[in-house]
Amino acid sequence: MRIEAYLRESPMFVVKGAARHFDALAAEAFAADDLGFTEGLVLAATFLEESQQTKPSQLADTFGTTRGNVSHAVSSLEAKGLVQRKIDPIDARGYLLTLKPAGKKCAVRVVGAFDKMQRNFEKQVGKEPLAKALSIIRALQEG
Repeated sequence: MRIEAYLRESPMFVVKGAARHFDALAAEAFAADDLGFTEGLVLAATFLEESQQTKPSQLADTFGTTRGNVSHAVSSLEAKGLVQRKIDPIDARGYLLTLKPAGKKCAVRVVGAFDKMQRNFEKQVGKEPLAKALSIIRALQEG
């Protein structure tokens, strides 16, 4: 089809296709733990920020997603027995996340999966080209 040339040349369509590919990679990586991508991000962030308790609103801002998406992921993780919500002692309107023991074990696997994906990306294209591509994508994202 004639549009195929346009689609190959458009960063918008290439990034969209890459996003679908990355979603599939994440789904495969987290399938054993029955986690979605956002759930994996919440676990990883909570694990990596363990010295400071994590607020879902901060996660939404950091991930560039809605508070609703994070709330849905937190509810799912809570139902799976991986995280626990605690009322924020400083601001009772909010809550903090902590990992339960099973959540810590799962978070270690998730962080390992993210690291493995990163190493595979770097191996596939090289660290410098990957860094340059990320810089270009960020510039396009900022408009």
